[in-house]
Amino acid sequence: MASELCKTISVARLEKHKNLFLNYRNLHHFPLELLKDEGLQYLERLYMKRNSITTLPENLAQKLPNLVELYLHSNNIVVVPEAIGSLVKLQCLDLSDNALEIVCPEIGRLRALRHLRLANNQLQFLPPEVGDLKELQTLDISTNRLLTLPERLHLCLSLQYLTVDRNLLWCVPRHLCQLPSLNELSMAGNRLAFLPLDLGRSRELQYVYVDNNIHLKGLPSYLYNKVIGCSGCGAPIQVAEVKLLSFSSGQLTVFLPAEVKAIGTERDHILPLQELAMRSLHHTCHRLLKGGQL
Repeated sequence: MASELCKTISVARLEKHKNLFLNYRNLHHFPLELLKDEGLQYLERLYMKRNSITTLPENLAQKLPNLVELYLHSNNIVVVPEAIGSLVKLQCLDLSDNALEIVCPEIGRLRALRHLRLANNQLQFLPPEVGDLKELQTLDISTNRLLTLPERLHLCLSLQYLTVDRNLLWCVPRHLCQLPSLNELSMAGNRLAFLPLDLGRSRELQYVYVDNNIHLKGLPSYLYNKVIGCSGCGAPIQVAEVKLLSFSSGQLTVFLPAEVKAIGTERDHILPLQELAMRSLHHTCHRLLKGGQL
């Protein structure tokens, strides 16, 4: 296996390959052959998925200076080292399904980075320097242990897709609403109890997924004309505990569906979802009454 690996890397060096595939090689260490002499100066894409690599070399950028895409999905890497910040041309970094506990602040030096995938790790926080990634379009930090989102995340002005599913988030910072390019936001399976009232105000944001946040009882009114995923939200309430909401006009009384009633109790503040339902019901009843008079 070792001789085959050396041969593959030697051919890539000799023929100045731009792509190198080292997936499923049962590697426990970063291959020294990649770092010999001048390294692979022409290499742009390195695929090393599903190995058992635990660390990255400090001279990675020196030996692979033209890397544009680095795929390290499904290894055993614990720390993203400082050396990663020297890969100045890197546009795509995939470290999903590792054992990551720390992402160094130097990741903010990857000014060309467009896609960052850190899903399925052990991260409890991300450094605020993530906000320095001005070209970042995709950020996947799902299935970690995050209690909060990275500080200065709102400075990622190119961010279009943000996935934070299955973490421990209990709130969403209001400054997240300032992301001008955000098109899709997924926060399913967290501990969210409320959302910022400004969320959805941006025309760019079209898809919001907050499924399986059992403490989340209402949605901001700006989200009503968006594509929303909110199944499994709101703690169940027994029908006998609350009075059915209704709308009355003259002798006509119309009760709202039980699903609307179950959003809150009489002690709760009026929620935007209830307000929308009431407005919609008002317009319907108004048309019916007007039709009856004609």
